[in-house]
Amino acid sequence: MPRFVSICTRLPREKLTRPPLRLASLVTATIMLVATGVPGAWSQTPGTVRIVVPNVPGGAPDILARLLAEQIRQAQGQAMVVENHPGAGAVVGTEFVARAPPDGGTLLMAANGFLINPQLRKVSYDPLTSFEPICSLATAPGLIVVNGASPYHTLADLLNAARAKPGELTLASVGPATSYHIAVEMLRATAHVDMTFVPYPGSAPAINALLGEHVTAVFTDYASLAEQLKAGRLRALATGSRTRISELPDVPTVTESGYPDYEVNIWFGALAPKGTPRESLSRLAGWFKAALQAQEIKAKFALQGFLPVGMCGDDFAALLRQQYEDYGRVIREAGIKAE
Repeated sequence: MPRFVSICTRLPREKLTRPPLRLASLVTATIMLVATGVPGAWSQTPGTVRIVVPNVPGGAPDILARLLAEQIRQAQGQAMVVENHPGAGAVVGTEFVARAPPDGGTLLMAANGFLINPQLRKVSYDPLTSFEPICSLATAPGLIVVNGASPYHTLADLLNAARAKPGELTLASVGPATSYHIAVEMLRATAHVDMTFVPYPGSAPAINALLGEHVTAVFTDYASLAEQLKAGRLRALATGSRTRISELPDVPTVTESGYPDYEVNIWFGALAPKGTPRESLSRLAGWFKAALQAQEIKAKFALQGFLPVGMCGDDFAALLRQQYEDYGRVIREAGIKAE
């Protein structure tokens, strides 16, 4: 201590009582930021934002995430990466994001299964309280397709064959206990047919099984099927959406095929861990909305069968609450169980 005092006393008095101007300005500005609680002072989005897709590569969530990440990177100069964390019907990746730091640097690309899993499995998160909704980004119509060499050319052909051979024909999709599993069960009940549901961990494996003629048909999103349909390797029988897909004007809806109450659409949305600062959420929502409005994205969406939405914040949160209740009712009525 004596040595410290002797060193200090040798310094000029003005250097002891008045810090350098640059240092003083920095200290004063920092104190003002803390004292006034300026938004964003300690909540800046990290250098790289990663979008976690809780599904295998190649499916609609993965395609959508990569399209938007690239658009945001180009338009905003923001580093964006997409990471696939599949497993347990999207639970693995969802739990990963729920545990991530709430700093705006880790986002979840969620779909309908986000609201289904907690009603069928034991998970470590609550979809309505463990996340901050950012935006509902897009919807994708579902399609029932068969192999291009299949003898079935209409939905009626497929369903009539299923009635003639109860339990023998197979209808594959992502599952079990997913939105498409629910869609398949709804179709079975509505059409009064006995088709065996075959679950796969993602759309791509299900499509590969159909191309290899290991299953009779596949029910999944158009975005995952678009390239194979264009190449003629697959044939679309019907879409589960209320209206026909603009890129496939000759493919009827399930409603037009004689089942007027049937409708299935898949939504995709971005969420952040609970506690992410509102300033970060607002910034991210702005980036996503701007990306969805870009002409180049609209063109790419049309090719993939995506319909842009851009419903953000409280409106998206309200949609999630309503669908959570709707899915719960269907799950109970159909007796769907997780395997």
